[in-house]
Amino acid sequence: MHIDVTQDIAAPADRVWAIITDLENSPTVISGIDSVDILGGPDGFGIGTRWRETRTMFGRQATEEMEISELVPGRSYRTEAASHGMNYESMMEVVPVGDSACTLTMRFAGEATSTTSKVMGATIGRLFVGSTRKALAKDLADIAAAAEAQAG
Repeated sequence: MHIDVTQDIAAPADRVWAIITDLENSPTVISGIDSVDILGGPDGFGIGTRWRETRTMFGRQATEEMEISELVPGRSYRTEAASHGMNYESMMEVVPVGDSACTLTMRFAGEATSTTSKVMGATIGRLFVGSTRKALAKDLADIAAAAEAQAG
């Protein structure tokens, strides 16, 4: 499974970067996140930063532990997670468009690692792709709204 979503934002790239790297406050910005617990890593936001993120998806709460595995400060970061027979990877990238706008892209991929998850992916996986794409698009829209409100 591979999903890309993009959002144009009428706010400077550095403002968007500050929002997407403020993990502790992400539940106040992104309506799909119920809670975040920082687990460790370097001070601030960097490679090795780990956190637990709880969301309500498909009517149930789910908590995943994520870790920053790659970072280009001010531009992009990659996270990795493993859960329920799946390896997940996501990437957030901010691309400036002039001085007062940017484009935010999220790339999400999931790979089945167990027989059960492979069977589930082959049978009902397509149903989850559409719902996941909608959830990711909503996350980006929430980030855009927060950044644009700060700009105004």
